[in-house]
Amino acid sequence: MTAILGISAFYHDSAAALVVDGRIVAAAQEERFSRIKHDDGFPQQAVDYCLVEAGVGPGDLDWVGFYDKPLLKFERLLETYLAYAPQGFRTFRRALPAWAGEKLFLPKVLSRGLGGRYRKRFVFTEHHESHAASAFFPSPFDEAAILTLDGVGEWATASYGVGQGNRIKLTHQMRFPHSLGLLYSAFTYYCGFKVNSGEYKLMGLAPYGQPRYADLILQHLIDLKPDGSFRLDMQYFNYCQGLTMTSRRFDRLFGGPPRTPESPLTERHMDLAASIQQVTEEVMLRSVRHLVETTGQKNLCLAGGVALNCVANGRVLRETPIENLWIQPAAGDAGGALGVALFIQNQLLDEPRQPERYDSQRGSLLGPEFSDEQIERRLRGVEARYIRYADDEALTEAVAEHLADGKVIGWFQGRMEFGPRALGGRSILGDPRRPEMQSTMNLKIKFRESFRPFAPSVLRSRVDEFFEMRPEEDSPYMLLVAPVQPDKRTHDAGREQGLTGIALLNCPRSEIPAVTHVDYSARVQTVDPVRHGRYYRLLKAFERRTGCPVLINTSFNVRGEPIVGTPEQAYRCFMATNIDVLVLEHCVLLKEEQMEATVADADAYLKQFALD
Repeated sequence: MTAILGISAFYHDSAAALVVDGRIVAAAQEERFSRIKHDDGFPQQAVDYCLVEAGVGPGDLDWVGFYDKPLLKFERLLETYLAYAPQGFRTFRRALPAWAGEKLFLPKVLSRGLGGRYRKRFVFTEHHESHAASAFFPSPFDEAAILTLDGVGEWATASYGVGQGNRIKLTHQMRFPHSLGLLYSAFTYYCGFKVNSGEYKLMGLAPYGQPRYADLILQHLIDLKPDGSFRLDMQYFNYCQGLTMTSRRFDRLFGGPPRTPESPLTERHMDLAASIQQVTEEVMLRSVRHLVETTGQKNLCLAGGVALNCVANGRVLRETPIENLWIQPAAGDAGGALGVALFIQNQLLDEPRQPERYDSQRGSLLGPEFSDEQIERRLRGVEARYIRYADDEALTEAVAEHLADGKVIGWFQGRMEFGPRALGGRSILGDPRRPEMQSTMNLKIKFRESFRPFAPSVLRSRVDEFFEMRPEEDSPYMLLVAPVQPDKRTHDAGREQGLTGIALLNCPRSEIPAVTHVDYSARVQTVDPVRHGRYYRLLKAFERRTGCPVLINTSFNVRGEPIVGTPEQAYRCFMATNIDVLVLEHCVLLKEEQMEATVADADAYLKQFALD
């Protein structure tokens, strides 16, 4: 047996992943255990979980890998400070204690996290090497082009190359400070959202606006080449030498200071979001076309934080010569833990690799799970009232009936998802045919901005009936946006009435209005019997009852909180929100049958999480 542990930590979304004899056994983000959103500390609880799941101890591990090279990253920090000195001193001084305390002595930190019982070699891969490995090695391809795009690793901000068999070779890279991820984050910051957290909000806001500033961005901020490479004009940015993303010159160019968080969103902010989204898509389209031209590959693997931009991903698949696209579900830094473990398995140990038909990530359902018996003990402990169904058929028929009646379901099943998306393991579900469901779930359950779209889960066998995708096209990880089919749309009543911006939100646009964004798009998750088990059976039961093979699927959490990881967390979220029904494996709880949670309990629960 060969057991390999991969770790990512100390920047964003710490995680651990364990590979045994080439099989991905477990992977999880630390935030799901610590309840600190985007926890960037050492992922002690995630490491412990992975070891328990595999039934091994630290001393049984053959290899431990870390997802980047700290000394190279420190070199970049130091050289950036020297290049901007004395302006960058505050940034440098703020970063130095963490480096002096942990990051420059990482082998000691890793050894301590493993209780001193691992006495073999530590492997450090480069950041984008880890991203590339996480993209290619779990993919269903024997051969593919690889593109990684993020904020910054050590020096690289993007890279590309080719994967073949059990090898990856990265041939080109872009370097800091020229970064597509940091450019997008600059607009995230400027529009009043939290960097490294709110980028998906900016993407969701973009369809409400018009790309009025796109030409301005291309004229002043970014010198974009035909091959997708570019340089940024650093006079407009402050992330090298300051504590903000943008400079005063940026403010003057776009007509004012950054938006204050939680202040009203204006049409200008929507137009800014639409503009940077359009520019980002253009960079990715040019990059992929160049990559196809230079490598001759028609398969593409993506990773890095920018690969979570599912709108751009959809355009890549529709508008470039790429025929097949596979995106790492944990495309950000968390996925680096899996990447370094797979890099050791394949590239260093030269173990044979046999791609699996779909992929080897098994729906990315790689986290902890709980039995019915464990759940019942917890429910009895809080005197909850519930029904335990005897089998999947009885359970899914009952839940489908609740969904068809307009109830909102908290769905806690099987293993927890690895990555930022709820994929049918820790999800909140609803009926997409109800126009009011989007605002109800946003404002009364998720406690988040009303403009945020919800994603549809759809039976893969019927995906092309509802969305402009190929028959049976695979999108199990909710990383592709596709237009709703024209014959499922309704006429554009909102725009016909001259409505713009958020006012478009309440105008039904299709037969499934709760998952149709204002530009007729949807972030699609396909559901199949191989990977999704009970969740697939629920969609089939809903389809039998209503004729609709689609459900709303959003993550089981409230705004500012990580996705729930345990039955206790799911129960508390259920009791503190307007979720109507909680389904914990085969146990079903109805809200009206529970003893009332006090207002104080609900308030205390919600106040644990800082709104971002």
